[in-house]
Amino acid sequence: MQPLQWEYRPDGLRAPALVCAFKGWNDAADAASTAITTVGTALGARRFATIDPEEFYDFQATRPRIQLVEGQARQIVWPEVELYEARIPRAPRDLILLGGSEPSFRWRGFSKLIVDVAEAIGVQLVVTLGALLADVPHTRPIAVTGLASDPALVARLGLSTSSYEGPTGIIGILHAACQEAGLPSASLWAAVPHYIAAAPNPKAALALVRKLEGLVGVAVDATDMETAAADYERQVNLAVQSDPDVQAFVERLEQAAGEDTNEDAGPLPSGDTIARDLQRFLRQRGEDPPPGPAS
Repeated sequence: MQPLQWEYRPDGLRAPALVCAFKGWNDAADAASTAITTVGTALGARRFATIDPEEFYDFQATRPRIQLVEGQARQIVWPEVELYEARIPRAPRDLILLGGSEPSFRWRGFSKLIVDVAEAIGVQLVVTLGALLADVPHTRPIAVTGLASDPALVARLGLSTSSYEGPTGIIGILHAACQEAGLPSASLWAAVPHYIAAAPNPKAALALVRKLEGLVGVAVDATDMETAAADYERQVNLAVQSDPDVQAFVERLEQAAGEDTNEDAGPLPSGDTIARDLQRFLRQRGEDPPPGPAS
């Protein structure tokens, strides 16, 4: 069986941009996967193809799920990668959305498959969404960095080139495949506070959506996400205010973000300790971690 399974072939797309997000290593606090789900829901995206997982996933790492149908019959739900089309008549372009978990195997073959699909349907720009852990306070606006490998695209879209060296995820491999194929690509990365990364971060997801809007020229109704982001910030603020050590930790991050740090402030607990304290606080309040607006 071929990995790419067409349900139908979209035609008549206008200057389409392919937007990709992958759960896993590239998706701190579920920000990227939540962002692309929100975009698809808001734009009424329609699924047109899937990528069969058999060749690309370790099912012990990314396990299939059992799901009840009509409360009785059981079926297996495999971890597919899904492709959707979103037609936006009043925008300058339409969108193709690709989402799923980061594959386990054959990254070069997986990336080539995506590039082949993009070329087959006339994609003019590939945009990936990612989120990374950073030493940033939750009280500040989420920083979103835009990168592109093509110097012309950097200049035209006001992005920057990357100087990063080190381990990469499927996003890095996909961009290399796009560059080799001569397909323009860009990447948007949200910086997520590392001490609250265990909970989904709708504030970071919203920042990615807003940055994507400017990049591809498509407006997205993210009202539900705005509500979720405000509720998330309220819960985290309550957690921080309940513990002087946590509050001091956040204040130190705020100083590092925009002011001179106080060298005499004394030792503070580690980010891992802060994360455990915040999770314990939310559990004691009887609240689940702040949810993303879509799943």
